Amino acid sequence: MTAQDFRTALRTKVAAFLLGAAVVAGTGLTLTVPADAAVRSAVGKPLQEAQSMAASGNYSGAMAKVRQAEGVGGLTPEESRVVEQMKSYIESKQGGSGPKAKFSNDYRSGRWSAVLSDADEMHGQLDGNDMAAVATAYYRLGRNAECVKYIKGHFGSGASELVLQIERACAFGAGDDATQTETLTELVARTGKTEYWGQLLSSAEHAKALKDHQTLDLYRIRMITGTMSGAKDYTLLAKLAIEFGFNAEAQSVIQKGIDAKLLTDPSTPRLMGMATSQAQADVASWPKQLAAAKAAPSGDALVKLGEDLIGQGKANDAVGLIQQGIAKDKADMTNAQTRLGQAYLAAGQKDQAVRAFGKVQGTPNEMLVAKLWALAARK
Repeated sequence: MTAQDFRTALRTKVAAFLLGAAVVAGTGLTLTVPADAAVRSAVGKPLQEAQSMAASGNYSGAMAKVRQAEGVGGLTPEESRVVEQMKSYIESKQGGSGPKAKFSNDYRSGRWSAVLSDADEMHGQLDGNDMAAVATAYYRLGRNAECVKYIKGHFGSGASELVLQIERACAFGAGDDATQTETLTELVARTGKTEYWGQLLSSAEHAKALKDHQTLDLYRIRMITGTMSGAKDYTLLAKLAIEFGFNAEAQSVIQKGIDAKLLTDPSTPRLMGMATSQAQADVASWPKQLAAAKAAPSGDALVKLGEDLIGQGKANDAVGLIQQGIAKDKADMTNAQTRLGQAYLAAGQKDQAVRAFGKVQGTPNEMLVAKLWALAARK
């Protein structure tokens, strides 16, 4: 996806938010009583009646129902939030002159600077939907860095998916790569959606000083998260696997690309032939490689053979071999723990995989790759 395509997609999603997400935008509000009783029926019922009255133009009756809901007493934060939303809705429908009504009217009319001024005057009176509208105004004005700062300062970990989408769009506009990755990671963690996975991995691929082995891992994660985007992804993953001597893995990747009817290029048979012949040679030399790895003073060779076993579809054997490598002195523990987590994940042992990835300590890029593996394991 090009930068322009990415920006267009983000603007489309934000436009959807503007049309339907916030009560202050003057859209309808449907109140229901959740199963966990976050809003008690004694509060929710009069608010539903208030909504119906306001929709038919009976604003005084609607406000009376809101006061009835307020009169229940002991309102929870969620109940207070819904009450305030209903007040905003009634003011918006009534076309009143209060600050909430002006805020709503300015928002609906796209007077974004006025929305920010309104918000300043209503300090302390804004609910979650109002604050989402303020973030949208910053975005619409192109004040992207301020948008990111506002969302971080006012939502914290409580931002909705739509607010996170706005934050991601603003971070993109501000050139804030760290916040883009952070926001996409949160979106993936919450939803597991393929579109967020693809964008997160694309963002990770642009990390500075990314090594080939780390790129190989990112494309492995693409494979297991269903975000391979076409023939070029399958070809790159296969070539990287061959580069590192994981020829059986390359065979498997190429075959999957063929089965998906994506690898139809005349070069594909040659690439498959190379992977196949080298995988056969690996099988013939395996006993010798294993003996040499066990005799080596470092555990790195055992870890690499374990990584190769994962690609051969022998994940349980890989776990044992990598653990033998870790038990030796002078092993690259950052790589070893990453490979152990990869092997556990391939073996279906997700909890163990997450624990292994959590032990990775290294450079920012090494930590990034381990976190992405762990996120894939959790999903």
